[in-house]
Amino acid sequence: MSAVTEIRPSPIAGTWYEGHAGQLARIVDGYIAGAKLPELPGEVVAIIAPHAGHRYSGPVAGYAFAAIQDSSPSVVAVLSPMHNLYPYPFITSAHAAYGTPLGKIQVDRTLVDELDGKLKQRLGYGLVPVVNDPEHSLEIQLPFLQRAVKSTFTLLPVMLRQQSRESARQMGESLAETLTGKNCLLVASTDLSHFHNQAAANALDAAMLDQVAAFSPEGVFDVDETGKGEACGLGALAAVLWAAKALGAETVRVLKHATSGDVTGDFQRVVGYGAAVVLRGL
Repeated sequence: MSAVTEIRPSPIAGTWYEGHAGQLARIVDGYIAGAKLPELPGEVVAIIAPHAGHRYSGPVAGYAFAAIQDSSPSVVAVLSPMHNLYPYPFITSAHAAYGTPLGKIQVDRTLVDELDGKLKQRLGYGLVPVVNDPEHSLEIQLPFLQRAVKSTFTLLPVMLRQQSRESARQMGESLAETLTGKNCLLVASTDLSHFHNQAAANALDAAMLDQVAAFSPEGVFDVDETGKGEACGLGALAAVLWAAKALGAETVRVLKHATSGDVTGDFQRVVGYGAAVVLRGL
């Protein structure tokens, strides 16, 4: 087993996103500044953002993070898929902090342990901490958080290898119990359809985003299971929707959709990206 360093070393800085701190800050700030948001009445409980390389999905992610610009949560829970072949349903980091070129973010070990305990009570299994994970879909959100959020916040990192409806619901409800009464923000990391042509991708993504807009975690599973829509972070997406509902959120606004083809000009095999915000009335 690899030694546990205090800070998780980034496997993707300099490839999936800019590795130089100053340039990274400028790029991320540009994506956020480029977002044209509608009026968003209410308090942001959660955001949904894509997780491809910044070059591809950054302009869409900017919309999600523009919705939390200058916010001040004490803790941010980021839920993502785990694309790599770990034999565990739910995974977290064994490191004390995540590092990016913009600095480090401390992992909130107290809340990780609390969530782990609630999951074990509900499901009989919880969060398995791993060392030096290569997962990009959680880390890719961190530079955006570091530029948008103005407070010093701790991180509750959760990666879902298991994508079942029931496990996602239990994760969401356990997460809400863990965060009740906390000054928190939820982030769901997911891309949408993969490797269809542009027309097919747009149809699949519209079906999935319709269920997101309807604030229906059940519905996102329904369209996935019937082949009408796709989301590679389906479990993370649904879990965050369930958690946000339990924390009192009432509405979802889809802010932006695009595909990789809109960046590359290749419309034959595209990946879909969506950004949304989950709101609680004031």
